[in-house]
Amino acid sequence: MKRTFTCIVCPNGCEIDAEYEGTTVLSVKGNLCPKGKTYVTQELTDPRRTIASSVRVRGGELPLTSVRLTNAIPKDRIFDVMEAINQCELSAPVSIGDVVISNVLGLDSDVIVTKNIARV
Repeated sequence: MKRTFTCIVCPNGCEIDAEYEGTTVLSVKGNLCPKGKTYVTQELTDPRRTIASSVRVRGGELPLTSVRLTNAIPKDRIFDVMEAINQCELSAPVSIGDVVISNVLGLDSDVIVTKNIARV
């Protein structure tokens, strides 16, 4: 099979053509740097994504704080991780870098705070 990707790894935004069978990549053409080949290979064999979301904060100057993952997770686990994030509630104060969930669902990624929220 053939598929065209627009690489999102660097500012070049290369249009990359890949030929593959199942999860075996046969050829990759059109990438201007090696990162493009790596990106396309990963998309075809093990697509991963990061998540940015928010978590409720009790007793804070704002009701929510933003959070993100420290590492990309398998694309097919996004909804599972979001369910875990949605069950969290923090108490103010919270600080950038605080770990909300360590090693979320055993996926080698932490959920961390990305906005400071002071206590009211």
